[in-house]
Amino acid sequence: MALSEPKLAPEAETCEAIESLKDLRKRIFNLALPALAEMTLMTLVSMVDMIQVGRLGPWAITSVGLSNQPMFIAMSVFMSLNVGATAVVARSIGAKKTEDAYAAARQALVMATILGAILAGLGMVFAPSLLRMMGAEDDVMGPGTTYLRIVAAGLVFQGAAVSLTASLRGAGDTKTPMSVNMIANLVNVVGNFVLINGYLGFPRLEVAGAAYATTFSRLVALVLIFRKVFGHKGAIKMSLHDSFKPDPEVLKRIFRVGIPAAMEQLVMRSGMMTFARIVASLGTVTYAAHQVALNIEGLSFTPPMSFQTASTTLCGQSLGAKSPEGAIRAARECQKMALIGASLAGLVLFFGGRYIAWAYTDDPVVITLSANVLKMIAFVQPFLATNFVLAGALRGAGDTRWTMYITMAGVWGVRVLTAYILVMRMGLGLYGAWIAMGLDMIARAILVELRFRAGHWTKLRV
Repeated sequence: MALSEPKLAPEAETCEAIESLKDLRKRIFNLALPALAEMTLMTLVSMVDMIQVGRLGPWAITSVGLSNQPMFIAMSVFMSLNVGATAVVARSIGAKKTEDAYAAARQALVMATILGAILAGLGMVFAPSLLRMMGAEDDVMGPGTTYLRIVAAGLVFQGAAVSLTASLRGAGDTKTPMSVNMIANLVNVVGNFVLINGYLGFPRLEVAGAAYATTFSRLVALVLIFRKVFGHKGAIKMSLHDSFKPDPEVLKRIFRVGIPAAMEQLVMRSGMMTFARIVASLGTVTYAAHQVALNIEGLSFTPPMSFQTASTTLCGQSLGAKSPEGAIRAARECQKMALIGASLAGLVLFFGGRYIAWAYTDDPVVITLSANVLKMIAFVQPFLATNFVLAGALRGAGDTRWTMYITMAGVWGVRVLTAYILVMRMGLGLYGAWIAMGLDMIARAILVELRFRAGHWTKLRV
């Protein structure tokens, strides 16, 4: 995909411009590399989780996979605060208004904790209904309900923790989220090993053990990040003596950006649930193959997501410093780096997918289906990178309304509709579903590129 760089004045093409590009790349890597390490570890932990669960059988993979879909919907609610908090904190830091940044982080934390408690209660009560809505078969209803109720209880911890990490990233601190999540994920892996299989005197809990390990790891993450923030050791600092009362003006700024972002996530996650429902209609074994392939594909998300973090932060800070040219340049540099990483990840999916799938299960149908769809999706990884990074830039600028429109068009207008036609009407099975996924990624990349080039996002107020 051709990149359209902003034209600089002739006098800007000097040694200083070259130096500034080197400095920019250094800033990008300082933000992206900790995020890359964090996300790579999280992805590997997710893979290890699924491998351990997968050894119980396809029913276990499907139980966890279907249960996670409603959890993604819950996380979309937190996104309204997280995207808004990141944008407001980044703008405030860029404008040298650190107290405004701290105030925004406090408001986001309080609201995320309240929402987390509400969503935890709803998830625990309505777990069976949610799984039936997802089309769960009888063999996954029992373990799926247990898993969903346990992980739903941890939403209150997760909401508070991700709120603080979003604020820290907006302030340019990606190292604290990295270190916290590394420790929490290692706790999760060890907990899975012990509780799923019943080692060290613990009972064999199987799928429920995976849920307990996940929830406990989220509590660990929250405790660690509280120590950092309330111990005045991070880029965002808080004290129990600070005011945590709702501030309408600060919340208005957060939700001005956050509500469209929340709508985007709700649109996306509801579309993903509908898409998962279509795939689930193909049966437990096929859905297990789908879930294994998704889990492996998560590896390819780590480079673009890490550069998305850098793009969001740098664009927000550049616009806060009244430098739209700096925001454009930062986004394009992040895009170039993400494209390289995504292309390499695509090669891994194409040539290594089958070998990685062997680690999850010995079911030949699951392995073959997973490997084949990974080869298909490998070709669209550069489009995924463009969408991630440029959408991150738009969110950092506060242009969340347009990212919502783009997501709606891609997920519902392309992915869900095409999957329905190819899977339900034409009988193409899992291959039809993954063709729809690829077309969605291509469509969103084109739309976000067009919106970015238009430049309207550089003029928005947050």
